[in-house]
Amino acid sequence: MRNIKLTIEYDGTNYLGWQKQPQGSTVQQEIEKALKNMTEENINLLGSGRTDSGVHAFGQVAHFQTNSKIKANEFQMGLNSSLPRDITILNAVEEDLKFHAQFSAKSKTYIYKILNRPHPSALLRRRAWFVPLELDIDLMKRSAEYLIGEHDFKAFAQSGIDVKSTIRTVLKVSIDEKDNNLILFRIEATGFLKRMVRLIIGTLIQVGKGQISPTDFLNILESGEKTKFVYCAPAQGLYLKEVKY
Repeated sequence: MRNIKLTIEYDGTNYLGWQKQPQGSTVQQEIEKALKNMTEENINLLGSGRTDSGVHAFGQVAHFQTNSKIKANEFQMGLNSSLPRDITILNAVEEDLKFHAQFSAKSKTYIYKILNRPHPSALLRRRAWFVPLELDIDLMKRSAEYLIGEHDFKAFAQSGIDVKSTIRTVLKVSIDEKDNNLILFRIEATGFLKRMVRLIIGTLIQVGKGQISPTDFLNILESGEKTKFVYCAPAQGLYLKEVKY
């Protein structure tokens, strides 16, 4: 038995997320289908974590076990020749059998793109969240700094989420203004809750608009309460950037 690690880039626009679903196409299903054609095995592809419908990835990581003698680089070439054009295998390597894409991960980094200008973009409509109102980036940066460290992120988790704990540790956070009116939010943590990044972003936008202050943002984080200002940002601006092992 061999253990193959894949690093995957995908445009999530046309998929119901990473995870297999009873109906509708997902990234995991597309890759498993292509692997079955290559190996004639029922492959179980395990990802580093789920991404929601419409969310993209620069560096999703997954692994699968196989009895096939196909070389790792041949898996990369074979998959890229058969997968839809919005899914690409960036790398394929053979790992120790102990390697697990999810449980071996030390941290993950997500980025979120915001297009902040008066008019929308035809090219970025599926790649960024269009926010036409002027935002106070300095206030957003001050608020984002409160996220660093170990906190209970209950306020920024999907309601009714079934997890043992909503405590997570954020390692790094940054907000940068890029060319073409793009604002780039980056967050690295040891783990994330469902919708956590999108709920953080949606609430930071309320700070940028002047609806709430950085102190209000901190109070939301510390209280764990979902006030009317805790807003879930749309999926199209979110990208899984990197998984570290």
